[in-house]
Amino acid sequence: MPGIDPYNRPTAPQAGSPPPFEALDPFSGEPDGGAQVGLRSRPRWRRRAHVAAWVAAGFLALLMLSAIWLAITAPLSRSLQPNVPPSITLETADGQFITRKGANVGEPVKIADLPTHVPQAFIAIEDRRFYSHWGIDPRGIARAMWSNLRAGGVRQGGSTITQQLAKGAFLTADRTAGRKIREVMIAFWLELWLTKDQILERYLSNVYFGDNVYGLRAAARHYFNRPPEALTVPQAAILAAVLKAPSRLAPTENLAGARARATLVMNAMVEAGFLTAAERKALRPARLNVAPVAESTSGTYFSDWVLREARDRAGSVYGVQTITTTLDSNIQRIVARAARRAPLGKAQVAIVVMRPDGTVLAMIGGKNYGQSAFNRATQARRQPGSTFKLLVYLAAIRSGMTPDDIVDDSPITEGDYRPSNHDGHYRGRITLRQAFAASSNVAAVRLAQKVGIKAVIRAARDLGITSPLPENYSIALGSSGLSLLELTQAYAAIAAGQYPVKAHGLPEKERSWFTGLLDRPSRFSDDTLESMRDLLASATRGGTGHRAALHTATFGKTGTTQDNRDALFVGYAGGLVTAVWVGNDDNSPLPGVSGGGMPARIWRDIMVTAVENGEIRRDPVDAAPVPTVEEATNAIVNATIGADAGNVSVEISPDTIRLRGAGDLRLDIPLPATPTGPTPPPRLPATDAPAEPPAAP
Repeated sequence: MPGIDPYNRPTAPQAGSPPPFEALDPFSGEPDGGAQVGLRSRPRWRRRAHVAAWVAAGFLALLMLSAIWLAITAPLSRSLQPNVPPSITLETADGQFITRKGANVGEPVKIADLPTHVPQAFIAIEDRRFYSHWGIDPRGIARAMWSNLRAGGVRQGGSTITQQLAKGAFLTADRTAGRKIREVMIAFWLELWLTKDQILERYLSNVYFGDNVYGLRAAARHYFNRPPEALTVPQAAILAAVLKAPSRLAPTENLAGARARATLVMNAMVEAGFLTAAERKALRPARLNVAPVAESTSGTYFSDWVLREARDRAGSVYGVQTITTTLDSNIQRIVARAARRAPLGKAQVAIVVMRPDGTVLAMIGGKNYGQSAFNRATQARRQPGSTFKLLVYLAAIRSGMTPDDIVDDSPITEGDYRPSNHDGHYRGRITLRQAFAASSNVAAVRLAQKVGIKAVIRAARDLGITSPLPENYSIALGSSGLSLLELTQAYAAIAAGQYPVKAHGLPEKERSWFTGLLDRPSRFSDDTLESMRDLLASATRGGTGHRAALHTATFGKTGTTQDNRDALFVGYAGGLVTAVWVGNDDNSPLPGVSGGGMPARIWRDIMVTAVENGEIRRDPVDAAPVPTVEEATNAIVNATIGADAGNVSVEISPDTIRLRGAGDLRLDIPLPATPTGPTPPPRLPATDAPAEPPAAP
């Protein structure tokens, strides 16, 4: 360029070019000795220093603003003080107080007093570069981001132990960007004021280990009944494993899952150089030695059930937290009042009420929580009796059968398993609808034999039954123990038209669109859903569950086990799914109590009050199907032969066929004035025998 030397040396100006900049004396304003300085002659290092000064000033200003923001929103001094023991307050969906729960918090631990393998187990799986980073781990964050990107959702976290302590010290459990920024800044602050061992001590002394246990000392006592100073490598690995999902991996609830995760912990210790391959190979899985805990009698059955999930959702945040649940205070009062009014005597009762989507609105697990906190709705595994036939008939409908297909309701005379109907009465060839309404045992077993017991178990698994189910035909009659909550989920799936339904006591978390796409529920086909609802309606219209019928569309099924040891009614109407169980804790018989009796009346009491209070909607009641003459004649022949009634009198009027015979044979069959084509067969009325057949032993 003219007038400028490439080496930044002054040159003579060219003709016609503007004069160079003339430096002035700062006091006189005159030219400074004639000195001339070109614009390009300022040294490059000065320009860079000028920019660096502005950047530094901006950074300091940002740092000061951040410090002021943190001082207001999260006082940093709190991170250096002992953490407040956690406490959770549970509220109903409408904001009413349920209960407040404290925690089992142990005394702090000292790293110097612990065996080296104890802190190493946590460092290996949680933060392998703990002793080398300054509070955050960029490599760990990048690894977690890549893993989550490949998995299509959040599968790993990149938080260091210091960040986890920062979050637990006083931050909320929300996932906003502002909270994450504060977490990182507090982590830097902790690294500045505390040593690495002090940070690790605080973390281990306060982190959540499931089962309402906080801190390493309390966890070691709770799960292994020993101090943390005496933990073995497998025991330390179990405790380190729990931190990923404390409620789901608590060894008392999921020992297999905790051990599987502990295997990963010990492998990570080998990779980190804390164990040799030979030492790892010699280790055996840890065994639990759970310390006895006095039974709590303060709270509610619902709060005890939901508390584990509430603590898991709260994470490792300390101090007092308020968690809103799904409990509906009005429906809970209705349920409690219905249970009090029932003539239970010494028997116990359990009730679950939920929406078809699994939202639990009310729950009681016994007559008196103060006398027994054992939750018979969630913890007890009792035989469901004939309520399990829902799954047998679902498998049959899936195989292509319909409620109008015929099944043999005559004694089973072949094979090793030969159950009988509860009253010894058999109806011969009847429809699936009639068999379901009358709760025929032999019909259910024959259907299970036809479709295969694996198809029945598959139907149960699809509808959320997770309890063990043996591959034998007795499960068709509900001989395998389930929880009442599981059973309610299965019936809720029919009400919802999709499966599985997962019971939940806290509002469901918002899921990403990608997670929702991968984890969508399955839907029943229209024909399958219509058939299943047809069967459930038949049981309440004129079958064993007729005492539960409402002046709105009602769907349900009774269940009574061997010797009347358990009596149940499970059903839904107007958007509420309700299950009622009655029985004795010692599994002794309840003479005269069946699923179609007391449980059905309790169920109806709850639902009628809910309708009156506007808690559920009124749905139109479908008229009972009217049989054709051909179907009525078929029913007469089968009833006469199956009942072996001897002399039978038949009276035929323009609108009714009336059948009377010896013993309990009573049958009134309405006839249409003009048959209009194929319609379902008649409903056979229940006999004077107990309203529900017991399941086989």
